[in-house]
Amino acid sequence: MILLLAAYAGGVLTIVSPCILPVLPFAFARADRPFLRSGLPLLAGMAFAFTVIGTLAAVAGGWAVELNRYGRYAALAVFALFGLLLLLPALADRVMQPLANAGGRLVQSIDARSDGEPGMMSSVLLGVATGLLWAPCAGPILGLILAGAALQGASASSTLLLLAYALGAATSLAIALLAGGKVFASMKRSLAASVWMRRALGAAVLVSVAGIAAGLDTGLLARLSTASTTRLEQSLLDRLHPESSSATAGAPAMSGSNSMMMSAASVRAGAALAVEDLKPSLTGATGWLNSQPLSIEALKGKVVLIDFWTYSCVNCLRATPYVRAWAGKYASQGLVVIGVHTPEFAFEKLPGNVQRAVADLQIGYPVALDNDYAVWRAFSNRFWPAHYFLDVNGRIRHHHFGEGGYDESERVIQQLLAEGGQKGVAPGLVEVHATGAQAASDAASVLSPETYLGYERAENFVSPGGAVKDARHVYVDGEPRLNEWGLTGEWTVARENVMLQQAGGGIVYRFHARDLHLVLGPAADGKPLRFRVTIDGKAPGKDHGVDADAQGNGVIDGQRLYQLIRQQGPVEDRRFEIRFLDSGAQAYAFTFG
Repeated sequence: MILLLAAYAGGVLTIVSPCILPVLPFAFARADRPFLRSGLPLLAGMAFAFTVIGTLAAVAGGWAVELNRYGRYAALAVFALFGLLLLLPALADRVMQPLANAGGRLVQSIDARSDGEPGMMSSVLLGVATGLLWAPCAGPILGLILAGAALQGASASSTLLLLAYALGAATSLAIALLAGGKVFASMKRSLAASVWMRRALGAAVLVSVAGIAAGLDTGLLARLSTASTTRLEQSLLDRLHPESSSATAGAPAMSGSNSMMMSAASVRAGAALAVEDLKPSLTGATGWLNSQPLSIEALKGKVVLIDFWTYSCVNCLRATPYVRAWAGKYASQGLVVIGVHTPEFAFEKLPGNVQRAVADLQIGYPVALDNDYAVWRAFSNRFWPAHYFLDVNGRIRHHHFGEGGYDESERVIQQLLAEGGQKGVAPGLVEVHATGAQAASDAASVLSPETYLGYERAENFVSPGGAVKDARHVYVDGEPRLNEWGLTGEWTVARENVMLQQAGGGIVYRFHARDLHLVLGPAADGKPLRFRVTIDGKAPGKDHGVDADAQGNGVIDGQRLYQLIRQQGPVEDRRFEIRFLDSGAQAYAFTFG
């Protein structure tokens, strides 16, 4: 109920956001007609269309986005014609006369009153088209709804929340429509006013169509909307559900970034471990590596460690040496380690990519491929990495989110083995000496956050003019300050990455950390691509990472995380730049250590 109220209130706040502007001309085009027969059906159709598209997007992913994109094109065409007919009455008469002659009786029987005025059905259809065009601002409340839908999959609750949000927007529009309708009706008493107002509305509709076609509703207006409504929405969330809002504000619900890491309380040797109120399941994995499919029921009698990870996540890579060491040390004493690979990026869904990563990381324990997030949802998980410790009865007795806490986690393993009847559990703690990207972070020196480059989650992008979504565009880097970044050359900024269209382009980032990593991939043909990195305009020398040499040269040979910088001396603000000598490079996210 709290989330429903928050969703409804978030929709109401849309009226004070610039991104609602493209919808207003379509609503006010019928403001002079009875609200119950015209305005209300239009708003109902708009709310219905938005709810359906939002549900499809949450459930079906990419194909629904394409459906919405083509639906927008169709709606734009309809509204362009609608605007022309309002602007040019003679054209309207010419266009509508054949339709009136051919279907007048049918329209009148379904959709007209006795006086022949358009009825409810046409308003509903107009509202459906408006709903296809409406691009509400992705503030914290709508972000919370969509993130929950993505995590939980298809459900009536997700659709109900989307409907509540749409009804909130429809309510605020209805108030504006009722108030505007009175003004409109008084002005229309004059025939001259009626003619110029109709033409003015037609012009406004065409301007709106042009603005939407140019991307203003999802670009400039959306950015203005974020600035104007996010604070209001976040304040509402804080009041209604402070714990929920603090966990979701400003970051994706499924985050592996340092800012989202949470640690369990320290475990004293021999301390009682409570049974957690969760029934774990491995059902729904789309495939298995190093093992036949496993189940929690079949594993009873064993102590089980479930490790949620994804292979391009640096936090996961740094935890992997410990998980691998525990598997080796305690396997003979009854411990079963299962890695659950739940992808963050689309390329991490490819079994071949995961299989190569498993081999490179020398992971010998079973790995479940969780491409559909079924296991993730069964554990109500939200973090990479996440470790769940199950006793011999298949009950969760402890969990740890994020890096660190390795000594406590190993003591939990020892305690659960002893509880399960294992005699002479190996004492002491493992010693790990990891290198490269798996080496522990120098946390005290990290002042730069994980930074995504695709427009879905990008922040602090400073190239002049901002990002042009899903289209080739030539960028200049600007002069980034700390934790800001920019592009140079011709790129396409996509939802989860940026793609270089011509050789010679680059990315700049001013950072503060010992290590700099960048998730990269080659073009679709998989051909290796060359790059060169610099720090403060110079070759990195001894500060190069494992995937670049002292001159800064390296090769993109697959879709993975690349360690490009590891500073040997004092850590300070540095200007990093990577130039790609071949076209086709894809870049996803910066991480630091």
